[in-house]
Amino acid sequence: MSEQTPDSLIPYDEIVQEALRAVVGRVLGEVEKAGGLPGEHHFYITFKTQAQGVDIPRQLVERFPDEMTIVIQNRFWDLKVKPDGFEVGLSFNQVPAKLIIPFAAVTGFVDPAVNFALQFQAQIDDDGEDTGHSSAGNDAPPAVIASAEDGSNVVSVDFTRKK
Repeated sequence: MSEQTPDSLIPYDEIVQEALRAVVGRVLGEVEKAGGLPGEHHFYITFKTQAQGVDIPRQLVERFPDEMTIVIQNRFWDLKVKPDGFEVGLSFNQVPAKLIIPFAAVTGFVDPAVNFALQFQAQIDDDGEDTGHSSAGNDAPPAVIASAEDGSNVVSVDFTRKK
């Protein structure tokens, strides 16, 4: 009898990633319905800038060629949530911009007010390396992201596949 785990014919990793990204959509949808953020809640959303469907100003792609983090806090407008993504208005160096971000491009979501975070499987470049990300680029007050030492509020899913 073999000790090896058989390869799954069900794409569990993709199903879980999609479900976790739906959490981001539901949270943003609640903010859209309410017309603003409740209490002290605010979000750091990290996404791949060159992922399919991402539409951001050219200068942002040049400044953040792989990944960037935006802050949804005090200065945002026209938040619209759709089944496959969201659009939001933000200011970058006091220049307003409209961003369109599909949920499939999102790699991280943090709400520091309640110490909640989701991390999604990073997309790998052609060299097989994770390319990392840059810090928040929009005009937001500096903030410190607190994290639980035991990781109890951080959900990270990383499935490895046999090749």
